[in-house]
This record gives sequence, C-alpha cells and structure tokens, in this order.
Amino acid sequence: MLLAQITDLHIKKPGLLAYKKVDTTKYLHACVDKLNRLSPRPDALIITGDLTDFGVIEEYQALRRELERLQMPFYLALGNHDHRDTLRQAFPDHTYLGVDGFVQYTLDFEKLSLIVLDSQDLPNSGGRLCEQRLQWLAEQLQAQRGKPTIIAMHHPPFLCGVEHMDKQSLNRDDAHQLEELLRNYENIERLICGHVHRGVMTRFAHSIASICPSPAHQVAYDLNPNGPSAFVMEPPAFHVHANIDKNWVTHTVYVEDYGGHYPFYDAQGKLID
Repeated sequence: MLLAQITDLHIKKPGLLAYKKVDTTKYLHACVDKLNRLSPRPDALIITGDLTDFGVIEEYQALRRELERLQMPFYLALGNHDHRDTLRQAFPDHTYLGVDGFVQYTLDFEKLSLIVLDSQDLPNSGGRLCEQRLQWLAEQLQAQRGKPTIIAMHHPPFLCGVEHMDKQSLNRDDAHQLEELLRNYENIERLICGHVHRGVMTRFAHSIASICPSPAHQVAYDLNPNGPSAFVMEPPAFHVHANIDKNWVTHTVYVEDYGGHYPFYDAQGKLID
C-alpha cells in the first residue's frame, strides 16, 4: 500500500500569483507529472488542505483541471484557506465530501483505514476539533480498532517551533483532547498534517505525527522567538507513506530534477571511485 500526500497547493485564479510571486498552478502541474511518473504508482493520494488560496469557485475549477490529470484516485481535505460549500460545488462527484456540515470521512483500503478530519475554524487561521468532530473520530476509531490507520488533517496538533505558524496550529485544548483519545489505540500508524509548508515530525500519543512540505513555496525555517512571517523557494516536495514489511515508513519525494540516476557500481560490479 502506497499513500501519497500533498498539501498546501494555494491555487489561484488563472493568471494570478500567490503573494504576487508564486505560480502555484505551475508548481502543482509539475507535482502531478511527478506523481504520475512514480513507479510503483501510489494507490491513492490525500491532499491535506489549503487546496486554494481564497476558496472561490474559479480557484477550485483551476484546481480540478490539474487534479484530473492524476493517474490515481485522489481525496480532498479542508484547510483554513478553503470553503466547504464551494469545494463541494466544484467536486460534486466526490460524494465522500458529504452534502453539508464538516468534511470528515473514512476510506477503507485493504491494508489501511484513512480517517480524514476537518480542522477548519473560519474566519480564524488556526484549527479546531470541537466536541462533535472528536466524537465522530472516536466512533470511527472504535469501528477500525485493530486495523492499521492513518489520520489526516490540515492543522498540526503540536508546536513545531516556527512561532508565527505555531500561533495558528490546532487549538491547544483540542490537541490535548485528541492526544488523550489516540492514546487508547495502538493501531494509529501516522497522523499526517499540512499547514506549515515544511517537513516536520514528532511523537504524538503512541504514534508519529508529521507535516508534509508543499509542492510550491515553503515557510522559512526560523526557530527564533518573534521570527518574521516569511516564505522561501526551497525545493517542492511531498510525502509517500508506504507499507514495507508490515511497517509504515514515510519518504520525502522532491518534485524537481536534480540529476541522476547515477550508478554506484560499474558493469563489473566494482564500486566506482
């Protein structure tokens, strides 16, 4: 089982640049090309929020044009830049999105259950998991008890040290309640997030929580208190979560070409030196 994850696409209306600098649609186009070239190809792709920049229909239409090029099933989650009703309007065939309320759903694969949460809390940039959403999660976890499970959401439930992003992570009380809930389950293989535009990992409950980098711009690495809110054009990347020998491992895959493949050994099997 291979589950690819991309996040924080921030697709704009055609012809517009994010922050007047980043052609996010161009970056997504390259990311889709890379995903389609992967061998073996992922069984599914989860996109963990901030699909668009302002949640308007023209942005979702532009997003759909790019995602329809994918040669694998893809599933959508909400970020703080998204709009529930407009997302459903643009993707009416994605029935797992539901017709109203929170966008939360469970996908049952042969070797994996994927539980997708809605952490949006408009108009705030930070995230919430209210009692209703946590209760829904508890019911899903009970139903999937014993089966390897990955939980996907936009806002990370932990602090990463980039202060201006930590101020808009998941509400701290909600994060503690989530952690206490997950401590009751040993089958949570990953909790995968977006929002921060950087690759970050930590322990959370009995599992590993990770933040996926963006296929476009990244948030600047800056662990100084009161560091400025800024982005950098570090290499676009995404994650592939893979079931290898009954364990789940996570690979960071870079979108762009940096040269290679170069052999380590010559035709006679001798190390090239």
